Amino acid sequence: MKLRIDPDRIFSLTFFLGRIRFCFFILLFFFCTGCESQKNDVCSSDSSCFELGAVLLVLSNLPSSHPWDYEEGEEYQGGLKMTNFFSGSSSFRQFAPNSSLNVISEFTVGQAVFEVPWTPGFSSTLPDRDGLGPFFHSNSCVSCHFANGRALEEEDEPLTFSLVRLSTGSDSHSPDPQYGGQFQPNSVPGVSKEGSVTLTYQEFEGKFKDGTVYRLRSPIFHFSNLGYGPLANDVKTSLRVPQQVIGLGLLEAIPEATILSFSDPSDQNGDGISGRPNWIANLNDTGFALGRFGWKANNPSLIRQNSAAFLGDFGITSPLFPVENCTPNQTQCQTSVNGGNPEVPQSKIDAITNYMKLVSVPARRKANNASVLSGKEIFFKADCKNCHIPKILTSTNAGFPELSNQTIRPYTDLLLHDMGEELADQRPDEEATGREWRTPPLWGIGLFEVVNGHTRYLHDGRARDLSEAILWHGGEAEKSKNYFLGLDIRERTHLLNFLKSL
Repeated sequence: MKLRIDPDRIFSLTFFLGRIRFCFFILLFFFCTGCESQKNDVCSSDSSCFELGAVLLVLSNLPSSHPWDYEEGEEYQGGLKMTNFFSGSSSFRQFAPNSSLNVISEFTVGQAVFEVPWTPGFSSTLPDRDGLGPFFHSNSCVSCHFANGRALEEEDEPLTFSLVRLSTGSDSHSPDPQYGGQFQPNSVPGVSKEGSVTLTYQEFEGKFKDGTVYRLRSPIFHFSNLGYGPLANDVKTSLRVPQQVIGLGLLEAIPEATILSFSDPSDQNGDGISGRPNWIANLNDTGFALGRFGWKANNPSLIRQNSAAFLGDFGITSPLFPVENCTPNQTQCQTSVNGGNPEVPQSKIDAITNYMKLVSVPARRKANNASVLSGKEIFFKADCKNCHIPKILTSTNAGFPELSNQTIRPYTDLLLHDMGEELADQRPDEEATGREWRTPPLWGIGLFEVVNGHTRYLHDGRARDLSEAILWHGGEAEKSKNYFLGLDIRERTHLLNFLKSL
């Protein structure tokens, strides 16, 4: 049984040193005061107080006793090698500064695969990018992850960027018998579409303890024009918005032991947080791997995640997922012309995976700003840092030295947490329950608006700003949400300024 590491303990040494510093202030005061009044031999040298003061000066420059104070190098969210200092619309599309020509080449080749539009069936003129469909969500990665961010629909628009996962029964391996495990809004010529999904929202309001009114909204699904009959009576649905594509190689480079050290499924330390890993069965039936990626940590590696996305989002088969996503009753899908077997070679999967590994993380902005630091203090005191771990060290990666031994600040533990009934989709995903979600990394969240023109958060995009995102927290985060509700408008502004700096 692993116990969660309390991040506050990391700072116990600096707290102790801070107390020593205080004692030296007192000692210096009495020593020098005694010298002035007694003029004894010990004080005969004019340098006595100077020397003690010099010692005190050194101690005064030791690390702060508070974990929320500014820390030298905080701006480097992706570590010294994987942080970029762009803050505009292209801040999510940068390779690491000072990259070698080999890294730039890997990045550029993979970026081409990430951005290329795929075409249907078998093409003699475009054989390098055929195989789209028979069902698909979009025809390129970049259409949903626009500028490596997250494209989103507006209310009443058909879902084209976000997706809806489907399952029946008590686990995610029981797809809907007519529509499979993911609802697809598009199809190639000659294949009937599965249908459309639109969202409306139910809005309600509440109040902060200072009387300020807030409004939240929850999504309501609307399926229409169903091409293959009704959905199963017991179907479970889960809306998933795209996630930003930054720092993924660094998250993959976090040692498994580090992630497991954050886990405390029985809450043995009594802090109310019981994060746990999502263990994913290997495709070759040889054990399990630790989930890291996806809203429910349902993919253990970037290669597997990218291969699954090719099949689920594009309908393109790969060496890991060689079978088209047709259900037994979708005969048009089964007889549609494909782009070979598999439709995308492993070389392209590797190229896009290397690209994702090498996308750097934007630097913190205004990390030493007074309001930001006040917000950071609130973040710590509200215990947000118990799940959103501020600082982690990556392991050695022989293939990518840029990812190796980097002190990163992703603000995640990559574990599953019960987020309460209001955020629950009631759909299990591997070992994740219908109430559990992976702690999403917070790096980059302050740049969503400049990159994609919106401030939408949470797994289904229901939160229209960071304040709403916090107010939807429940379950293990109920205590932190209540802390936020008790803040006045000035304190809330500080906290939001801190989050926007990430």
